[in-house]
Amino acid sequence: MKREEYEKIRARALEYFEKANIILTEEEKDKIEVADFGLGKVEETGLQLVTYVNTDVVCAKELVLFPYQTCPEHKHPKRSFDDGKEETFRCRYGTVRLFVEGAETENRSANPPAGDEDYYTVFHQVTLRPGEQYTIYPNTLHWFQAGEEGAVVSEFSTRSTDEEDIFTDTRIRRIPEVE
Repeated sequence: MKREEYEKIRARALEYFEKANIILTEEEKDKIEVADFGLGKVEETGLQLVTYVNTDVVCAKELVLFPYQTCPEHKHPKRSFDDGKEETFRCRYGTVRLFVEGAETENRSANPPAGDEDYYTVFHQVTLRPGEQYTIYPNTLHWFQAGEEGAVVSEFSTRSTDEEDIFTDTRIRRIPEVE
């Protein structure tokens, strides 16, 4: 991704933090990450985030999803130091549709990005609105997508090691590359 596009997306993410009344320090604003997952279509498959803390024990992040933007299907596998990352998502703004393992939801209100359907396998929908939360246990396949107004989600988890996440789509590169 080009630096100019990266900075434009970061600025847009700041607007969503403001909508959710989430106050960031200048240092945190400078640390907003844009994850395009190496697919080159960040508006469809992407995520903007800031990490407050990530220690050997806990992690706290804020996630921004633009309207209908999708974080692709993945899981947090067993690691050398634990059974995998456990995370709780709490919606702060908008609507987020979270898909996890379980019985497929009939008439679900979100679908994988067009052309990438083969890389999505779990369709049990959990819809989160402001103030609602859901916990995802280690090694559970999941993906999520914002509604029409976008979404801001707080993530509270055990230690985060994003580079160890396993994505269903093998084309994905989790760590962004900015030119």
